[in-house]
Amino acid sequence: MYFSIYHLQFTILHLDILFADQHYVAINKPEGMLVHRSQIAADVNANFAMQLLRNQLKQHVYTVHRLDRPTAGVLLFALSPEAAAKITEQFSNNLVQKRYIAIVRGYTDTEGTIDYALKKEDTNVWQDAVTHYTQLATIELPFATNRYPTARYSLVAAKPINGRMHQIRRHFKHIFHPIIGDTTYGDLKQNSLIAAHYPTQNKLMLAAQQLQFVHPYTQQAINITAPMPPHMQHLIDTFGWTLV
Repeated sequence: MYFSIYHLQFTILHLDILFADQHYVAINKPEGMLVHRSQIAADVNANFAMQLLRNQLKQHVYTVHRLDRPTAGVLLFALSPEAAAKITEQFSNNLVQKRYIAIVRGYTDTEGTIDYALKKEDTNVWQDAVTHYTQLATIELPFATNRYPTARYSLVAAKPINGRMHQIRRHFKHIFHPIIGDTTYGDLKQNSLIAAHYPTQNKLMLAAQQLQFVHPYTQQAINITAPMPPHMQHLIDTFGWTLV
């Protein structure tokens, strides 16, 4: 049931299932795919993960969290309103552990905590936001950037405690280590440099690698992991990095 393939907009689409039981299903959301239709993203030609998964499973699914359109990785859905309410409560209480992988400009600290409130979109409300991160690897490339003769990058694992809109992207911009490929909060010169030397790498270097939570029904610890999207894995391999 979970691995049906169907035809939509002249393209064969298949969402990879990472986890499924009678209450929840998690997919590996491709980069560039919207979670669902909204006023912000109402492109009638776009593919929506919620709709595609509903068609694939032939049953209703319910969103419990979101990923930005350019962010790939673990995306969890509930299969009933009751199941959605139970896991949404865990997200709201910051009980779900999330691990993201990103490639950022410069050498970050070995580890750190970004405690910086973020303004809620289209309001004057500021919301607490905390992100822990760990540097996994670094590289220095012989490409001149601005006033520097070389370009430096870090591979980082980020664990946001909250779930604010664009939290990781905004937090790394705040500490002057913007994520490569981020056209909203990033360094456009760095984006262009990477795209010039690695022509296929003009996408956001951010992926939701892991989601951990206690199953509301079984009380078992659930750990869901997604592979790196191809554009990130290619750059990681090219730089000689090992993802741990």
